[in-house]
Amino acid sequence: MHQKGLPSLALWMGIVALSWSLTTQAQTPASGTATEAAPVAAVVSPDPAPTTAPVSAPVSPAPTKPFLAKQDSINAADTAWMMTSTALVLLMTLPGIALFYGGMVRKKSVINTMASVVAVAALLSLLWFAVGYSLAFTPGTAWLGGTERMWFSGLGYLKEAGLVAVSHVAPNIPESVYAMFQLTFFIITGALIVGALVERMRFSAMLLFIGMWSVVVYAPIAHWVWEPGGWLVQMGVLDFAGGAVVHINAGVSGLVCAYMLGARKGYGKEPFEPFNLGLTMVGAGLLWVGWFGFNAGSAVAADGRAGLAMAVTHLAASAGAMSWMLGEWVMRGRPSLLGLCSGLVAGLVAITPAAGFVSPSAAVIIGLVAGVTCYWGATGLKRMLNADDSLDVFGVHGIGGIVGSLLTGVFASKGISGVTGSVATQALGAVVVVVYSGAMSFALLWLTKVIVGLRVDDNAELVGLDASQHREHIGG
Repeated sequence: MHQKGLPSLALWMGIVALSWSLTTQAQTPASGTATEAAPVAAVVSPDPAPTTAPVSAPVSPAPTKPFLAKQDSINAADTAWMMTSTALVLLMTLPGIALFYGGMVRKKSVINTMASVVAVAALLSLLWFAVGYSLAFTPGTAWLGGTERMWFSGLGYLKEAGLVAVSHVAPNIPESVYAMFQLTFFIITGALIVGALVERMRFSAMLLFIGMWSVVVYAPIAHWVWEPGGWLVQMGVLDFAGGAVVHINAGVSGLVCAYMLGARKGYGKEPFEPFNLGLTMVGAGLLWVGWFGFNAGSAVAADGRAGLAMAVTHLAASAGAMSWMLGEWVMRGRPSLLGLCSGLVAGLVAITPAAGFVSPSAAVIIGLVAGVTCYWGATGLKRMLNADDSLDVFGVHGIGGIVGSLLTGVFASKGISGVTGSVATQALGAVVVVVYSGAMSFALLWLTKVIVGLRVDDNAELVGLDASQHREHIGG
């Protein structure tokens, strides 16, 4: 097993070497000037009014390069809010997802589940720094960004010159803050996939697959939907904070993982008791709170739209929790804590693409629809698909993302956002993400299987991945 991990290390070293070679000319020489650090496409004049256009709204073509701005053009309130939002979204993964998932798996795989989330966060942070941010959020083609910001090249602060790097997407805050904010989305999307493959996938295979997936799948889709020159945003696809980029993307990949790995031993024949639903509830609470940074932070400003996004986020979560609870109460004769936690997450997922475009009343409807639909996704649809999606990543995030994306087309208000939605356009965007994410996930899983193998052996699965992969135990 240890020998199987060596090729993945060699592959990562090769990827790092390749990306370094691509950006050698973009690095700033030690004696370079400020303009050498990052080509200046424009100098932003001071403007006290923060931008209110979400990154997903159709806008004019972007400058050809990221640029520098005068320090006094940076909006302090926006910057403070975006730094706060960044911390909130990171909180959603560490410890939010770790606790949410860790409480739902069996006792013998709790450590492995939590270790997977932590390792994914660390690995993807380095990949974002090396290649991900540049490919996703710099101008390039309609399909992929450029290489200017690989290794965060030129992403600096020059005190003596009074200049700071800013993104053409968010010119009112330092680019370092914007890059870190988007990093947290990159991290949580990879961490969500973990829920579909827990309790039977090799730790080395998980890291190799999610690492490749994040660069090959997430970065291009983020560019299509959120970078102003991306082809889907140019068509009018609306995704305020990640309904397609994060949730449909992760959900579809999770479903493919479930099929490729096969069911866990004993699945459908014996009860799989959650380790500790108290941990799951704490994780769900952290997700709920952190989601304010996720959605309201996507306004990229401390303004009225951010305030509205926060309000609709809370209302949709509440409606989703109640809707799932009532559906479960009717169908099974009792409500459950797990159902409440799953329902609030369903509401949060569904409001994500719509948060900056809809009214509070529409948010309640979106949450109610998402709660019932995702309950079906995690029960009836799951049985129809016959896939052991361990923690219902597709049923909650995939289905919730699709529902939210379509309802964004129904409820998007021009009076709120300046844009109108189209159900047909939203459906097209969702289909594109489903097809691309699904096909590439299959290809990358196949490649991972060839390199290190996908699944632990029967004995390792029987004793649990905590012991077989880490030689650790949760205790108690």
